[in-house]
Amino acid sequence: MIPYNKQSIDRKDINFVSKSLTEKLITTGPTNQKFENLIKKKFQCKFASIVSSGTAALHLSFLSINIKKNDIVIMPSINFISSFNLCQSLGARIYLADVDKITGQMTPETLIECIKINKIRKIKAVITMYLGGACNHLQNFYNLKNKYKFFLIEDACHALGSKYLFNKKKHTIGSSKHSDICIFSLHAIKAITTGEGGIVCTNNKNLFKEINLLKSHGIKRDKYNRHWKYDVVKSGLNYRLSDINCALGVSQLSKLDSFIKKRKTLARNYIKLFRNNKFISFAASSMLSSFHLFIISIDFLKLKKNKEFFLRYLKNNNILAQFHYIPIYKFSVYGKKKISLKNSEYYYLNSVSIPLYYDLSKKDQKYVARKIIAFIDKYRNEK
Repeated sequence: MIPYNKQSIDRKDINFVSKSLTEKLITTGPTNQKFENLIKKKFQCKFASIVSSGTAALHLSFLSINIKKNDIVIMPSINFISSFNLCQSLGARIYLADVDKITGQMTPETLIECIKINKIRKIKAVITMYLGGACNHLQNFYNLKNKYKFFLIEDACHALGSKYLFNKKKHTIGSSKHSDICIFSLHAIKAITTGEGGIVCTNNKNLFKEINLLKSHGIKRDKYNRHWKYDVVKSGLNYRLSDINCALGVSQLSKLDSFIKKRKTLARNYIKLFRNNKFISFAASSMLSSFHLFIISIDFLKLKKNKEFFLRYLKNNNILAQFHYIPIYKFSVYGKKKISLKNSEYYYLNSVSIPLYYDLSKKDQKYVARKIIAFIDKYRNEK
């Protein structure tokens, strides 16, 4: 089977992790601090906190800005469930904005539409989500942040290694220059991995202090370094990441540029292989994306087939494609108040993530493209 994504671990990674096991501290030790310092340098942000998962990074972000009962939060309807679950657990009033039907990302227009339709006056936070790896519209979201005075949190779990343009100048995702907080996931199939893990980046010292306090039980240590003296000043959590995981992160981070370069080469290949096919649209084609995913949109209505039929066809041909994501309002957890957003529905019915990962061979990539084109050619010609 050709998977849609997978990690790439080499001997260097294994040696780094093995060495970390011989250190005096295998958690809250020097490797953790080293990894955070490398992240700050790489992403050009003032503060970075390594945590146990992307979900932990989101949770700490929400807690640091004090999202509480009845605070209004807006997020895209096409999204992994973490943001919704966390905000719901905090008692926030969540509004789902529609998305672009091809990229699956919230746009400034759909955000404004959500605000107007729901007659929202005071917004606590807006969460962007860079589905697939491309950062779209950040400059306009930043302008809306200044207009409506909300916290802007970048969910960049897919966008580690991506860049974006602001006033025609290139910036690194994670620099947090145009948001309050940017978070990443270090899950196994992300651009780099620590097995499980996450990163919170910010330039706000107060938010950073709050995040670091909350990720370790709310414990405040004695300023004179007396290890037996401490106070618990807030109800915190244990969202720390071990030095063993961080050792893998340090090793993987040194290869991030080569990982992204290969992903971009694979993306260019797909674009070339599918060029001029009127049934296929690309969710992202800009090489500023890290291409965590390669998402295509196929006009299944014209083919008189549905996406599930297509996914079964690929699986029967040893190709495991995936879908990112089911609209949040379709889940039982959303509650009884059902909605339907036009572009989200289109995206849901037509978009598929096809195989793209560092070790994907050119031969396998051509095979994937050939099978997809064969499917389209067969059913577009059926009477």
